[in-house]
Amino acid sequence: MLTRIQIPSSVDSTPIPDELAARITSARGEIEAFQDRWDRPQIEQFVAADYHLVYQCLNWTLQSQPLLGQRFLEWGSGFSIVSAIAAEIGLNAFGIEAEPDLLAMGRKTIQTWNVSVELVEGNFLPPGAAQLSDDPMLPSLSHDVADAYQTIGLDLDDFALVYSYPWPGEDDFHEFVFDRYAASGALLMLFCGPNDVRLWRKAN
Repeated sequence: MLTRIQIPSSVDSTPIPDELAARITSARGEIEAFQDRWDRPQIEQFVAADYHLVYQCLNWTLQSQPLLGQRFLEWGSGFSIVSAIAAEIGLNAFGIEAEPDLLAMGRKTIQTWNVSVELVEGNFLPPGAAQLSDDPMLPSLSHDVADAYQTIGLDLDDFALVYSYPWPGEDDFHEFVFDRYAASGALLMLFCGPNDVRLWRKAN
């Protein structure tokens, strides 16, 4: 069972360190340039989040919520900006991405930011998790790639905090997967759209 933790509406007034804000702004420019390219098909499932707000919410979570540990996991890491932010604020960050082109851009972000993040190509859904969905057309189910957890030698219940940006209509599914496979006491953060970041804790 997941318990909702209310992130205060004032979180968006949290100051962002100048260097980090500049890195985020630069990364958004990289994303726009990537999406504007005409010589490759668009990756429709990749949409940029409000990374300034994500930082503010992660920072608030670290300051106000007990964590089981320091391991952070980004589901569908894309350009790995959230993973880089997590590493920047002291978490042991991992990112899982199914699209090779996005994974390459994520590795570029990690190198540019000079932070330690383990990025893995594969499926962020644990084996068997697809069975929790009653809709076979959900985008999260469309990645026919290897099990990323086997690659990194960890299971979902080894992570203290998981972040995802679910496609519209997928948030319930991501919650079901987390509730089924995460450790008791672990946290799930969902970016669900502008000014809509949700935080859940799996109850003991």
